[in-house]
Amino acid sequence: MRRRARLAEPGRTFPLAGRSVAGITARAAVAIAVLAAIAADAGQAGSGPAPADRAAVPVGGAASPASPASPVRAARVASPELAGVLGPAPGRLVVPDLVASVPGGFTAAGLARIAALGGVRAVLPVDGGQVRIDGRPASVLGVSPRALRAWAPPATAADAGLWAALASGDLIATRPGARRLGLTPGTAARLSGAAAVPVVVAAVARLGLPGVDGVVDVPRAAELGLAANVAVLISAPGADLAALMRQVRSVTGPAGRVANLVPVAAAVPLPVVTRVPAGRPASYLALYRAAAARYCPGLSWAVLAAIGQIESGHGASDGPSSAGALGPMQFLPSTWAAWGTAGFGRAGPPDIMNPLDAVPSAARLLCAAGAAAGGTALAGAIYAYNHAAWYVSEVLALAREYAQEYP
Repeated sequence: MRRRARLAEPGRTFPLAGRSVAGITARAAVAIAVLAAIAADAGQAGSGPAPADRAAVPVGGAASPASPASPVRAARVASPELAGVLGPAPGRLVVPDLVASVPGGFTAAGLARIAALGGVRAVLPVDGGQVRIDGRPASVLGVSPRALRAWAPPATAADAGLWAALASGDLIATRPGARRLGLTPGTAARLSGAAAVPVVVAAVARLGLPGVDGVVDVPRAAELGLAANVAVLISAPGADLAALMRQVRSVTGPAGRVANLVPVAAAVPLPVVTRVPAGRPASYLALYRAAAARYCPGLSWAVLAAIGQIESGHGASDGPSSAGALGPMQFLPSTWAAWGTAGFGRAGPPDIMNPLDAVPSAARLLCAAGAAAGGTALAGAIYAYNHAAWYVSEVLALAREYAQEYP
């Protein structure tokens, strides 16, 4: 085995009810202290020249799935130059573990050094600074819509219209920012930095970026004079984060800031459905909930959702993998022969490609490995599903995101 919304017909692909991957980001909440400090590091937008050596990031897009045979894969740097080239929603969310910022912004060499650190699987540089929105001070980030989408929370990542609006130059406000500044979707606002720019407040969304009031795309950030690459999100599931933070600090120097995002995410409990819903599920969300309740009482449905997202993007990429794994939960045929189940009373032999069979089968496999007990037993069961420490960390982190997004 390797490595959101309507369940229309068995075997078809669809998004999860309600963010899909891309997002996590796709994504754990970012430490307030560091992100609020980005504006201080960057200064008032337009107050000085942008760094002359703005990082020319060589590799584009979000991190792609890792093979089970190689638990640690090379980090990929999401490229700001991808703004506006959205394409379909990413097949896989990225969950940030650390965030770092440095006054004046990271150089290309600094970003490359962080991406090369042991255990780092993906990094995402962002622009940022202080602007005024309708005359009031605000902290704004400049991002590539395609890149940030993979790091966004599930429901936000699934909103294609939001990302298209961001790519067209509109403002996406965070929920706290909208409340503080009185911003309403569909209304006009004036951003003032190096230039005064009229924009539309396209949406108010959960972005998991405490301390940030809104985001714009990279061209709009340049227009406003936001500092380039002032912060970087770092995904390093399974890594020793205390040691990694020390290594990142060696890159940022004493003036930089580094924060661990995992404790914030770990505070979110994983929900358990105790009542088995009647009938066959009609969406992936309902499917994960029903399969956990019926085939592994005590297992959180969010764990199944996280595995389904990581393995196939909820059926969007169902194989075969390089190892021969198939279906929305990426079973090897040999494993399927032992654990394949015709789910929810469906007639006929178990179908590895049918989510109505694959998700219950994954629940049974996890349950046999002790997942219903939670805690270390749950971690052990996830490890049995895919023998990689990073996989366990990423599943649990993403499961907490689903718990937040779909209470």
